[in-house]
Amino acid sequence: MTEEQRRAIPFAVRAAIASVAMATFLIALKSWAAWTTGSVAMLGSLADSGLDLLASAVTLYGVRLAATPADHDHRFGHGKAESLAALFQVMLITASAAGIAWRAIQALGSDAPKQDAEFGIGVSLVAIVATMGLLAYQRSVIRRTGSVAIVADNVHYQSDVLLNGSVIVALVLDQYFGWHDADPIFGIVIALWLAWGAFRASSSAIDHLMDKEWPEERRAEFIEVAARQPGIKGIHDFRTRHSGAHDFAQFHMEVAGDITVAEAHKVVEGVERALHRAFPKVEVLIHLDPEGHVDTDNPLIEADVTPPWFGKRA
Repeated sequence: MTEEQRRAIPFAVRAAIASVAMATFLIALKSWAAWTTGSVAMLGSLADSGLDLLASAVTLYGVRLAATPADHDHRFGHGKAESLAALFQVMLITASAAGIAWRAIQALGSDAPKQDAEFGIGVSLVAIVATMGLLAYQRSVIRRTGSVAIVADNVHYQSDVLLNGSVIVALVLDQYFGWHDADPIFGIVIALWLAWGAFRASSSAIDHLMDKEWPEERRAEFIEVAARQPGIKGIHDFRTRHSGAHDFAQFHMEVAGDITVAEAHKVVEGVERALHRAFPKVEVLIHLDPEGHVDTDNPLIEADVTPPWFGKRA
């Protein structure tokens, strides 16, 4: 772990603590509003805040664990704890979405208007303002740390702004326009939104756990920086992966076959310095080869799965 990554840890942890505090506040506020109004949409928003609390608590644990330095049994660190925490959140969100949808379907056709709609609207407005404050703080932390867990938490709280907005619309339609089915319909929409969010979160977490490669644009930019350095004759067997807030890249680098080990080592150090300047949050591992040598026991080469821009560069 680099010194910059160590300095970034407290910011990510503080952002996770802020999320826990915000979710706790919103649960207390929405519990009162759901009890007072009897709104299914408000109940759905309350359930989402309950999941926010659990998700934020799991995120806090995941961020703290992911920030733990590498040890003897985990040489690449503990970054994947964030992805495991995300999968746990997905299960909870899916269960909640199903429960909200079932409750909303049962409420369809009811002619009973909701009580104290003004109170429910006021609570939703307070929740929107408070959540937007949290989003602004999270974005500042993301700029400093690039934490995947905080990014996911930020996206989730962005959906909370939309959910609270939908509660306001549902209560207005129910109370002032007499459309009593608006509330359960918005409850169903919220359930579908939660299910979609769960699917997106699971896809991202699975990609991280399966060591999915970086996007092709970033891979090409990385190789371009390395290939510009003096003394390098070619690059092959380039692999990348992401783990929590950390990125890893490794490749075989070719140098002239007639230079000394000390000279080759200087070339490697120059490439590492250039890559660190351009990609300060990436841990780089370079294997040195004499020019023209390509390993034949690499299954990736045999399967020919390298991208079209990939290959030797002088």
